[in-house]
Parts: sequence; C-alpha cells; structure tokens
Amino acid sequence: MTTIANILVALVALEHVYILVLEMFLWTKPPGLKAFAMKPQQAQATKVLAANQGLYNGFLALGLFWSLAHPSPEFAFQLKLFFLGCVFVAGLYGSVTASRKILYIQALPAVVSLILVLLAGH
Repeated sequence: MTTIANILVALVALEHVYILVLEMFLWTKPPGLKAFAMKPQQAQATKVLAANQGLYNGFLALGLFWSLAHPSPEFAFQLKLFFLGCVFVAGLYGSVTASRKILYIQALPAVVSLILVLLAGH
C-alpha cells in the first residue's frame, strides 16, 4: 500500500511540475493557450500573474518530492498530508473560481493520494 501511495504522490508532484511549465513558460504559447482556453491577448495580459501561479505550483511539487525523499517516515508522512492537503484545497478553490475541470485534474488526484497515504500510515 505504501508503494502505491508513494507512486500517486509522485504523480501529483509531476503534475504540478507540468502545471509550473505551462504557467511559467508556455502561458502565451499554443500549449498554454489550449490548456487554459485563452486568447493570445488575454494570455499576454496575464503572463506575470500566471508565472507567479506557476511558481506556487512548483513549491507544491517540491514539497511532495521532499515528502518522498525525507529519511524520517513520521515526518515524511506529515509532509505528504500537508502538501496533498494544500493541493486538494487549491483544486477545490480553482474548481469553484476558475474551472470545474480543476476538480478532476487537481483535487481528485490529490484526495485519492491523501486517502491512500492515510491508509498506508507512516
């Protein structure tokens, strides 16, 4: 169970690295425009804000990777709970304020991972 939980934590972390890349580097390019359903003028006007969002997604990814690498199982468990909880709340907020698809793309993977981490224990 721990291995499966850790794989899901890693996948959530990788997803946030991908979101970082989209928001920081591809926001005004075709992949970013498509992912966020924006027109070029809208993307250009919000580029700095998107880069800031991307940086925060990178912090979430880094925290999740830290939770997988930390040598203390008890502290690693707490890190997983904290960072997955942050991703879940961010996904819920995004699904209410930006797009319902964020619920499925961000919040759902985080909550499934969180449940498996809790079931696996520390």
